[in-house]
Amino acid sequence: MTKPSLVIQAEHIQRSYVDGGVTVEVLRDVNLHVPAGEMVAIVGASGSGKSTLLHVLGLLDQPSAGRLSVAGQEAASLNEKKRSVIRNRHLGFVYQFHHLLPEFSALDNVAMPLIVRGVSRPEARAQAAALIKQVGLAQRVEHYPGQLSGGERQRIALARALVTQPDCVLADEPTGNLDRETAQTMFELLQTMNQELGIAFVIVTHDPALAALAHRQLNMEQGVLHGC
Repeated sequence: MTKPSLVIQAEHIQRSYVDGGVTVEVLRDVNLHVPAGEMVAIVGASGSGKSTLLHVLGLLDQPSAGRLSVAGQEAASLNEKKRSVIRNRHLGFVYQFHHLLPEFSALDNVAMPLIVRGVSRPEARAQAAALIKQVGLAQRVEHYPGQLSGGERQRIALARALVTQPDCVLADEPTGNLDRETAQTMFELLQTMNQELGIAFVIVTHDPALAALAHRQLNMEQGVLHGC
């Protein structure tokens, strides 16, 4: 399947909620276009709206106003079932906490998105094993999350995000819980995957070293995205 030239198109996005009778504006007139294969870093202080923006871009939350298109599909026209399909087929997610399922091996954690898609278990496991090898953990495929180091768990989480060959991976502080040496390994892996697989990345990070690897750095300040 040909990847769309523009993976994410967000125009005039606003997100607000009411707290104690007061309207709180989290995102204010955010505009962001992410072409295929681009790595975008979003930096900003805690509470500036970065994670909320990722949730909106990932179809996990709906904007209060504005227009969002993911892989050429208008988000406003999608019901929850279709949103789930778009997430599974076009998006990958990596979080600060790996969110691996503790009762499943590394191999089955990575295979899970393919199994959900309807791929047979043997084929899903074969594709997962190949990707785990690509992130340098072939010797750990049968280990469970509790048997892996923090850095290994994050690499498995990255493999899980990539196994469906998405158009874009949304990463929220993917190195936030890692020591400097392990974080550097993760930086290099993200960059390699971006270059070799042509997958776009939108990365929220406090780490200037990770942000410096991106093709574009944007700053989020009080719900406003600058430099887009």
